[in-house]
Amino acid sequence: MRLHLLLLLALCGAGTTAAELSYSLRGNWSICNGNGSLELPGAVPGCVHSALFQQGLIQLKKHLSVGNPEGAFMKDSYYRFNDLNYRWVSLDNWTYSKEFKIPFEISKWQKVNLILEGVDTVSKILFNEVTIGETDNMFNRYSFDITNVVRDVNSIELRFQSAVLYAAQQSKAHTRYQVPPDCPPLVQKGECHVNFVRKEQCSFSWDWGPSFPTQGIWKDVRIEAYNICHLNYFTFSPIYDKSAQEWNLEIESTFDVVSSKPVGGQVIVAIPKLQTQQTYSIELQPGKRIVELFVNISKNITVETWWPHGHGNQTGYNMTVLFELDGGLNIEKSAKVYFRTVELIEEPIKGSPGLSFYFKINGFPIFLKGSNWIPADSFQDRVTSELLRLLLQSVVDANMNTLRVWGGGIYEQDEFYELCDELGIMVWQDFMFACALYPTDQGFLDSVTAEVAYQIKRLKSHPSIIIWSGNNENEEALMMNWYHISFTDRPIYIKDYVTLYVKNIRELVLAGDKSRPFITSSPTNGAETVAEAWVSQNPNSNYFGDVHFYDYISDCWNWKVFPKARFASEYGYQSWPSFSTLEKVSSTEDWSFNSKFSLHRQHHEGGNKQMLYQAGLHFKLPQSTDPLRTFKDTIYLTQVMQAQCVKTETEFYRRSRSEIVDQQGHTMGALYWQLNDIWQAPSWASLEYGGKWKMLHYFAQNFFAPLLPVGFENENTFYIYGVSDLHSDYSMTLSVRVHTWSSLEPVCSRVTERFVMKGGEAVCLYEEPVSELLRRCGNCTRESCVVSFYLSADHELLSPTNYHFLSSPKEAVGLCKAQITAIISQQGDIFVFDLETSAVAPFVWLDVGSIPGRFSDNGFLMTEKTRTILFYPWEPTSKNELEQSFHVTSLTDIY
Repeated sequence: MRLHLLLLLALCGAGTTAAELSYSLRGNWSICNGNGSLELPGAVPGCVHSALFQQGLIQLKKHLSVGNPEGAFMKDSYYRFNDLNYRWVSLDNWTYSKEFKIPFEISKWQKVNLILEGVDTVSKILFNEVTIGETDNMFNRYSFDITNVVRDVNSIELRFQSAVLYAAQQSKAHTRYQVPPDCPPLVQKGECHVNFVRKEQCSFSWDWGPSFPTQGIWKDVRIEAYNICHLNYFTFSPIYDKSAQEWNLEIESTFDVVSSKPVGGQVIVAIPKLQTQQTYSIELQPGKRIVELFVNISKNITVETWWPHGHGNQTGYNMTVLFELDGGLNIEKSAKVYFRTVELIEEPIKGSPGLSFYFKINGFPIFLKGSNWIPADSFQDRVTSELLRLLLQSVVDANMNTLRVWGGGIYEQDEFYELCDELGIMVWQDFMFACALYPTDQGFLDSVTAEVAYQIKRLKSHPSIIIWSGNNENEEALMMNWYHISFTDRPIYIKDYVTLYVKNIRELVLAGDKSRPFITSSPTNGAETVAEAWVSQNPNSNYFGDVHFYDYISDCWNWKVFPKARFASEYGYQSWPSFSTLEKVSSTEDWSFNSKFSLHRQHHEGGNKQMLYQAGLHFKLPQSTDPLRTFKDTIYLTQVMQAQCVKTETEFYRRSRSEIVDQQGHTMGALYWQLNDIWQAPSWASLEYGGKWKMLHYFAQNFFAPLLPVGFENENTFYIYGVSDLHSDYSMTLSVRVHTWSSLEPVCSRVTERFVMKGGEAVCLYEEPVSELLRRCGNCTRESCVVSFYLSADHELLSPTNYHFLSSPKEAVGLCKAQITAIISQQGDIFVFDLETSAVAPFVWLDVGSIPGRFSDNGFLMTEKTRTILFYPWEPTSKNELEQSFHVTSLTDIY
């Protein structure tokens, strides 16, 4: 067995005895099921499913692939129908146990604690056969005093109860009134009563994810031994004093003082690059003690602030805090400190009722561009550092600056927030409540109180987090009566809602973190919700707060169906993941749009039909006689539809930032649903499970560009708006070109006079009646021509080239099959794809199968004969591998 022994603190005086020791219990444990018939080794951190999987006890299936017709044994928890086949795992009660010898003399320590950073979820803990405590909250950190039971050789057991069975018991015991919803929709194939257990809500299933309610020790577990005193928590918040125009730092440290006498000493806070070193005298009385320090940063020192991606640098400063205490006890903490301010601005808008809803970072209004984050896997032990960096790097590579950590998942691991700090990704942080009403009995509230207090302490020092939100969609669920509650019973549920999110969570946030705003829900009307006693009659109002918007029936190419809201924090359309992603978890009989597998993976009611309906509004559906070709073409077309729909909607929000039309507008945020996938299935995601970019993500790279021309029609007039997220004004021109579908040469073009694009604004740059545009361009009709446009200065491209369809592509006249070839070469670690086409090609899709990496652009409209695209591999690969895997598709291949 590998020992994990860490000397945490400096030595006492001249002796050799450490002031604190920490011994990790990570590694191999023993796991057995409820009746003892199954016993196996399992890793900690980890879960039962992963242990079964690693030992080969989860059934493997023979998988036939296009590249391997002989078949191979698949080893994937997500293979085909495994979410149903392995339902028994979650319904059993499992026990984790371990015997170990502590590699230091235990009698020399005044206090010994067992620390559990994360237990999933309901368990009774026995240490040397003595019950020392229980857990009921996946999101809490637990500490148990084992001073009187610990020995040199020890045993530990965590006896888990099935979270599914526990939730059902808690629901049944809540006899005063029902707390809906009881169960998820049948199409989700999930488990019931998830709102009665403080566990990852989507682990019981969602409309984009499977039901895998895990059990296990999902974070670190260790033993801590100490004398005199111990630092339990250390957190800090930078605060800007506007009146004094200077930065201060509030540091909070929580101690457990086990000495029978007061412990005196001093604290030295040092931030070398800010020429800051301050010393404080402290005296710690026995017991639990909090030390609060206020550090002043001299106004004569220039403090560089942390900025979101695209707006500046993510400058941070190394800080050390040294506690020099009596008895030669030294405790040192190191951290990176970032300085930034965040304000949520809710104020009247001229020409519109209601209030604004936007964020200022360091005093500058920021349009939030991004998406919504869900857990990267059902099994958290599979979420590696490499996967997190890959996904978050893809966020900034697509010109995003914000992620909303959605309330039905988990509070992410420390590394997630550290990467967001480093990359400049703002985080809208939900508390973990979603799409449900919740009980408010004292036991539940006590568990939530501990959870929220802990998470605030853990996360508040991260500059990336710009807002706390109490829940996802629960205000709307209550007030729009999703659960068909009788009008006479509604006051009961409103009282519970206010008790949970206002009287408990809000009060904890106000007490624990004054550095960022809090809202009770998303969507919410913000200040108007507060004025309406915390529940608004219409939480999805366009005049206040944020909105969630989904419409799969209206034509997504018609921008008039979208809400001209203050902030759009959820919206989107489904698509299927690529065939290379699906192939890994399916078999040959699954490869059709109406197979049992395809229907099983679709967890959104009517989702497959909705995708085809929306695609059919503007595209011809695949008609191949080859079933596999039809399946692949259909996958491609769903990605085209999704990308084009979200593009149209996002561009509408971006061009609405500076205008009020019919009393609505000043939109200052667009976060589409959703960024990532939890398994290989149809969803709203732009990144497939594992990180492969869908067409939508390539489109996001363009529609979230800092400078963007946006084209649209209104009353048969064609408009182009210029949108800028920049801090400065720039001089530029707008170029507008018109192509016929039948020619690679433009039939006409126009370049505007030079103009100044103001920073942080969206303005109309161009307008022309469509009839005049068609007349000016000779033989053009709506069906025969397409418009493209871009911003430039001195022949340098400043924006992506955007386009506008004058008619649906299914009505295009002159569109012919494009023969597209590619010559691949290598330049260092990057591969160059020199493309050549025989004809205009819409939605050109370059695919290299399962080779990890991304292209510089994809899904594009190719109106020029040649084009160069770069490929950035995420793992070592060769030119030969790329050539063998490369495939190109365009809309003309389906037509």
